[in-house]
Amino acid sequence: MKSNRVQIPVQLLIGAVLFTNVLNPHAIASPLDQLTDLTGRASVTVTLTGRDNFNSEYRYDLTVRNRSNDLLIADSLVIVLEKITNLAGEEREPLKNEPILSRFDIVGQDGETDDGKPFFRVPVGANQDLAPLTDSPPLMIRIRNKDYVSVFTPVFRVYGKKRPPTEPRQSITQAPPGSSTQDRQTEKLIQLLLKKGVITEEEWRKAMQP
Repeated sequence: MKSNRVQIPVQLLIGAVLFTNVLNPHAIASPLDQLTDLTGRASVTVTLTGRDNFNSEYRYDLTVRNRSNDLLIADSLVIVLEKITNLAGEEREPLKNEPILSRFDIVGQDGETDDGKPFFRVPVGANQDLAPLTDSPPLMIRIRNKDYVSVFTPVFRVYGKKRPPTEPRQSITQAPPGSSTQDRQTEKLIQLLLKKGVITEEEWRKAMQP
């Protein structure tokens, strides 16, 4: 008996998987896997900018402040809504022991972490890096309260990458350790010729090639 099973080309299967991942960004790995928790080195400033009583919706502006001495790569910064606490500072409902965060709708999030926490990408300003003691451009988030509880506090964490320090460029005319007096005199002469423009670094490099 002949089988009615249709053989689907491998190329079509791969294309379907890629297309599914585009439609559902949660199907791919969390982008936080490659980022570092910057707690202590960066903080989130939260400003309440509006409130819709009819929909019980609250609008906030969030900015990231770099409190470290390092440069933070701007397009790597992500803000995670870690938890929401009630008036007593608790993050779980007393009776059901469920996270209070689960009772809220987060509008406009860029995705979720592996454990279901909303995250937002920080806007990139004119600079590629967020310098020490500077703030990022603001981003707006909207939180809807299903239970219409009037007092709650969102708590955020920052993830990202810091810029690796650049290695100082070593001068081509720097004398190696232990060089003789004659070698040091030669180096001084070369530096003088370079300074006066008699020779260029490119000419010097070509001259030193075997």
